[in-house]
Amino acid sequence: MSLDKSLFPQPPNKVLADLPASDYERLVPHLKLVPLPLRKVLYQAGEPIAQIYFPDKAVVSIVTTMEDGSTAEVGIVSNEGMVGIPVILGDNTTTTTAFVQVSGAAMQIDADVIKAEFNRGGAIQTLLLCYVQAVYSELAQGVACNRLHILEERLARWLLTVSDRLESEDFPLTQEFIAQMLGVRRSGVTVAASTLSRAGMISYRRGHINILNRDDLEATSCECYRVIQNEFARLLGNEPKRDR
Repeated sequence: MSLDKSLFPQPPNKVLADLPASDYERLVPHLKLVPLPLRKVLYQAGEPIAQIYFPDKAVVSIVTTMEDGSTAEVGIVSNEGMVGIPVILGDNTTTTTAFVQVSGAAMQIDADVIKAEFNRGGAIQTLLLCYVQAVYSELAQGVACNRLHILEERLARWLLTVSDRLESEDFPLTQEFIAQMLGVRRSGVTVAASTLSRAGMISYRRGHINILNRDDLEATSCECYRVIQNEFARLLGNEPKRDR
């Protein structure tokens, strides 16, 4: 359905919310509020990106798929950002696939509209470039993290990141899905999750994870969580909110 601005005077997505009122109002006629059901593919590797998404209460994974079908998550997007970065970088295809890992909703807009607005310069271009820089920092830190840190630390970091993006301590995720996103065996996730559960940091039941002790989980996570969080706050000027 088309966006009714009266229902969203303050956009639920932080990128849209950070735009000056005049820029946001110029986008409103082109925005649609759409559901993002679980596992919905927003764009495929090698195919043109036709739509841009600004998620609200949804989490989208950006994944790379190998020839043998194995996958690894290389990015995660929720209400702090946008899905479809290649469109503003001069092309509209990429080697990654984007799909929904936690269902919710998003503001959808044609890629051509965002590209035209970006090329106008001004506040929207500056904001989106800051977001791209934050994502670049996250990718760079993630590469080092996956190479240098043990699975328990990486799992703690990833759970904290999902929690921040959803602004909730409770969310639906299966161990099989977590293993795919971290690029490890499910048995490894089972062992790591059990370690965190026995320590009282999380509970895991029937595909649902609840963070019980956030301070201890942050202490268990590697420094990469704080580095990435600080960089997003520095560049985009917002801190995550959470429902406890």
